[in-house]
Amino acid sequence: MKKNIFVNLSNHPSQRWCQEQKETVDKIVPDAQIMDYPFPSVDSSLNEAQILKLADQLADEIVVLEPSAVMCQGEFGLTFALVSILKKNGIKVVYSCSERKTTEHQTERGTEKISTFMFVKFREY
Repeated sequence: MKKNIFVNLSNHPSQRWCQEQKETVDKIVPDAQIMDYPFPSVDSSLNEAQILKLADQLADEIVVLEPSAVMCQGEFGLTFALVSILKKNGIKVVYSCSERKTTEHQTERGTEKISTFMFVKFREY
C-alpha cells in the first residue's frame, strides 16, 4: 500500500520550491508529505557496477518508505538506474520541467546574463 509521500530525490530542497510546484505535487499525490532526500554526489571515477550498487542501495532506502511518487533528478547514470528500479517497484517517478527566462544587461565588464528558471510541470519518466 502506497503512502501519501512524495520523495524529492534531488539537490533542490522543497522549502525553496514555488507555490505552484508544491500545488502540483498535491495533484500527483493528494495530501502529500514532501520528503526531501538529497541526491548523492557521484564520484566520476565510479564504474557502471558501482553506480548500479549505489542505485540499489538508494532504491532500497526509498522503497521501504512506500512513496506514491518520487521526483528523481541528479547525475544521469545514477538517475537512469534509480528510475528503472523504482518503476519496477511500481513507483511513479517524475522530473521537474521548467522554462528558462534570460535577461541580459551591459556592464562595464561586458554582458551579464541572468537566468531564472520557472517551474512549469512535472513529467513522468
